[in-house]
Amino acid sequence: MSKKQAVLDAILTQGMLPLFFHADAQESVTIVHTLYAAGIRVFEFTNRGAEAGAVFQALVEARDADMPGLYLGIGTIKNTEEAEQFLALGADFIVAPIVTPAVGELVHNAGLLWVPGCMTPTEIAFAQSHGASLIKLFPANILGPGFLSAIRELFKGQLFIPTGGVDLEIGNLTDWFKAGVCAVGMGSKLIDPKRVEGLAERTAQALALVKQAQQH
Repeated sequence: MSKKQAVLDAILTQGMLPLFFHADAQESVTIVHTLYAAGIRVFEFTNRGAEAGAVFQALVEARDADMPGLYLGIGTIKNTEEAEQFLALGADFIVAPIVTPAVGELVHNAGLLWVPGCMTPTEIAFAQSHGASLIKLFPANILGPGFLSAIRELFKGQLFIPTGGVDLEIGNLTDWFKAGVCAVGMGSKLIDPKRVEGLAERTAQALALVKQAQQH
């Protein structure tokens, strides 16, 4: 199985994609260790600060040392320079807030999964035309589950993951899965980078709620 397919399968199986940014490498490693111990096997670090490269390198090293089976992706990639930097560091997949065809081509050529962000049907069609097998609906709190329900028939078979404001609450999660998403992105509603206490419990709860929401 290709790395691209393996990562996509891992996201579909997990049903959610945790994501965060923290400028401190050691604290970031602690957070990812906590997520891993709670059952997370695919995860997105976001490229939101100058320290992102060094922190991501530390995460890859920690994963290789003692977190087998964990896929590490990088998010907030807006251009090919950023994509090349993190592919060189060992990113397993690339997530973007926008559709940049050159980034998609770079990631496809590396045999990896590219997840661009879209907000309109035109953007979704544009992302599809450049080979996006999974599309991020962003910002999810603005779009809402009703948006996907309204446009889903236009894009039969397309996989979607909403990110940005998805609530860690069964009603909101159920609404999204009923609307047709394959997984949900979970950022600040799950992970507070300044407070690791309680993260293991929240992660286990989130995984359980996602499984429950997927049944509806």
